Amino acid sequence: MLFKHPELLWALFLLLIPIFIHLFQLRRFKKTPFTNVKILQKVVAESRKSNSLKKWLLLLTRLLLLSTLIVAFAQPFIPGKSALKSNEIVIYLDNSLSMQAKMGTGTLLENMVQGILKSVPEESTFTLFTNDKIFREVRIVDIKNDLLALPYSNNQLRLDEIHLKAKTLFSDAGSTRKDLVLISDFQKSLYPPTTDSLPNINRHLVKSTLENLVNISIDTVYINTISSEKLDLKCILSSNTEMDNTPISLYNGEKLIAKTSVTFDKNEKGEVIFTIPANELIDGEILISDSGLNYDNQLYFNIAEQDKIRVLSVGDVNNDYLMRIFDKEPFQYSNFSLKSLNYSLLESQNLIILNELNSIPIALQNALHAFKNNGGDLVVVPSNQADRNNYNSFLMGLSNTTLISSVMEDRKISQIAFSHPLYKNVFEKEVTNFQYPTVNAFYSIKSTLPKILSFQSGDPFLVGEDGTYLFTASISRENSNILNSPLIVPTLYNMGMASLKIPKIYEIIGSKTTVDIPVSLTKDRILKVSRDDFEFIPFQQSFTNKTTLTFDDYPETSGIYNITDEGKNIKNISFNFPREESQLNYMDLNELNASSINNNITALFQNIEKDNSINELWKWFVILALAFIFIEVLIQKFLK
Repeated sequence: MLFKHPELLWALFLLLIPIFIHLFQLRRFKKTPFTNVKILQKVVAESRKSNSLKKWLLLLTRLLLLSTLIVAFAQPFIPGKSALKSNEIVIYLDNSLSMQAKMGTGTLLENMVQGILKSVPEESTFTLFTNDKIFREVRIVDIKNDLLALPYSNNQLRLDEIHLKAKTLFSDAGSTRKDLVLISDFQKSLYPPTTDSLPNINRHLVKSTLENLVNISIDTVYINTISSEKLDLKCILSSNTEMDNTPISLYNGEKLIAKTSVTFDKNEKGEVIFTIPANELIDGEILISDSGLNYDNQLYFNIAEQDKIRVLSVGDVNNDYLMRIFDKEPFQYSNFSLKSLNYSLLESQNLIILNELNSIPIALQNALHAFKNNGGDLVVVPSNQADRNNYNSFLMGLSNTTLISSVMEDRKISQIAFSHPLYKNVFEKEVTNFQYPTVNAFYSIKSTLPKILSFQSGDPFLVGEDGTYLFTASISRENSNILNSPLIVPTLYNMGMASLKIPKIYEIIGSKTTVDIPVSLTKDRILKVSRDDFEFIPFQQSFTNKTTLTFDDYPETSGIYNITDEGKNIKNISFNFPREESQLNYMDLNELNASSINNNITALFQNIEKDNSINELWKWFVILALAFIFIEVLIQKFLK
C-alpha cells in the first residue's frame, strides 16, 4: 500500500495526546464515614471497575477514529503491476484477405473492429497499424470511422515484418511499459516462426478463427489446348474438404456461356474444362459460391486477339530453321539479305537476328544500337569467317563483349543454365542424359553476359540477358548439328516470345507485372488503366515499336481493366488476388513467445487496464472512521 500524501502520516504522533491525558488523569476520592456494610462496599467496587473499562474502550475507539481520519487524508492506494509507469500500446490489426471469413453476422475483421471499439478506453492513446495503414498516437474516437470502413488487403505482413514495424512505433523510453497486441487469424503459411522475442515488449496474441470453416478456392485457369476451331480452358480448384457437385459458372462479361459442376478428390483438388470458340474474344469470369472466403470465389481472365511479334533475320545463309520456328502464330517473320535490307524496317521489329554475317556494316551497327536503345531484342550468330575486329567494334558498344580467337576443334554442348528466363517452364527437371549437340569450331570470348549454354570445358556457346544474345559459333549444318537437337526450338522460340511481353490471360495483384503494348506514343501521350469509376496511370516506358507498362502497387482490387490511349480502348488486362490465404492452415500460438494468448479482445484490454489501474483506499478509511464514531455512541449509551 502506498500513499499520495505520506507527509500527513506525521499527524499520527498527535495520538499521544489523548493517551497522556488518559494515563495522567488523577481523580481524588473524598473519604466519608459510613456504616460498614459489606454488600455496599462490593457494589462500589464493581461500579469502579465498569467505569474504568468504559474509559479504556472510549480511548481505543477515539484513537482508531483519529488514525483512520489521518490515513484517509494521506490517500492510500494499491497500484497495479505497471500503474506507476507510463504505458504505450501498439495494436496490429490483420486486414488480410483471410479475415473475410464469416463469423455470425459479420466477418472476422468486422467483429475484431467492433471488439476494439468496445474494449479500448476512450481516453486511452494508442497506435494501430494494419497491413497497409498506420494510425499514430490516436484515440478510439479519432479513427472509429476509418476502422469501420477498413478495406481488405492482399499485402499480408509476415510475423518478422510486423515485429520490425512495431519496434519503430514504440518510443525509446526505457521507463515505460510497452504492450504489443497482435489481432489476426495467424495463418501458418504467412507467419513463419521467428526467433525475435521482442525484448522489453509485452506481446499479446488475440486469435480470431472459425472452427470447421469450409472453403472452396478457384486456384487458376489456363489454356489447355487450342485448335483452329475451339479452345479448352482448364480450371483448377481446391477445397479443405472432400465435396461433390459444386456448381461453377463461366461468364463472358455479364453473359453466362457455360455452367457445370466440380467434384473434389481425396487430395481436395478438382478440375473443370470449358470448351469455347477459338476466335472469340473473352472478358471472362469464373464464379462459384461457398460459405467460406469471398475473394477466391471468382477468377477474372481475358482472351484477346494476340499481337504479332515481329521477327526479322538478316543474312544470306539458309534460314529454313528460322522459318519453321517463327512462321506461325503469334510471329510475323521476314528475312532479308544484307544487300536488300531496308534499314527503316528495323525500328518496327521486336526481334532482329544477325544470321551469320561475315561483317556488320557501320550503318547497320548504328541502326542496331538505336534499335537496342529503343527496347528491341537482338540475336547475333557469327559466321566461321567473321571479321573479328568488325564484330568486336560492334559487340563492345553493345554488351562489353569481344571475340578473342577462333578454336578449331569439336566440342559438345552439355551445360544448360536451367534457371535462365529462357528456359522457365521448359524442363520438368534438370536433364543430364540427353543427346548432346556438337560444334566443329567456335570463338573464345570475353564477356560480362551470363552463360546460357556451355561446352563441357565450360566455355560459353550462348550468352545473353536483357534481350541481347550471342552465339559463339555458327549453327549452320556445316558447323554444328544443334539444328537437329530439340534444344534449339525452345531457345529461339523463347527469345522471340520474350521480345514482346504479351499479357497472360490474367495477372496477380501485388506481384510486379510487365506488359508490352505494341503502340508507339508521342511525347505527350500516355496510356491509362481504368475499371468502372477507378482510373490510374501505371509506370510506362515508350519505345519506337512498343510501350512497356509496369504494374506494382496498383491495382488493389481484382477485375478486368481497360488499357486506353486518349480514351480509345486498346487492350484489356485481368488481375486476381493471390490464393495463398485460401489454405486455412493456422499456427499453434503456443509456439510463439507471448505474454498472453487470448480468444477475445475485451478480456485482454480489461487485464491491461487492471495492470495500469490504481485501487484507492481512502474511502474505506472514511467509512471506518464513521464506524468508530457509531461505536463510541454505543459505548456511551449502553456501557454504564
